[in-house]
Amino acid sequence: MSEYLASDKKQEIFGKYGKSNKDTGSPESQIALFSYRIAHLSEHLKNNKKDFGTQRSLLRLVGKRRRLLDYLKSKDIERYRNIVKALNLRK
Repeated sequence: MSEYLASDKKQEIFGKYGKSNKDTGSPESQIALFSYRIAHLSEHLKNNKKDFGTQRSLLRLVGKRRRLLDYLKSKDIERYRNIVKALNLRK
């Protein structure tokens, strides 16, 4: 079984949404990484409806992403709008 979130995939996400592929700390790169993980867990839960551990993890990730988005919105509204548009998030 291959790792769903390999190191090169993380680097690609950070490179696309962060300032560089080493930029792991910016809110944009973290939000993008959380979005990728949320999509993966959502697909898993479609096939495994009774996997409540994964369901809890998904809800925690959604909350983390929401808090990061709220932080970014309060600090820099333009960066917030750009990341919401780039990731096609609702709000």
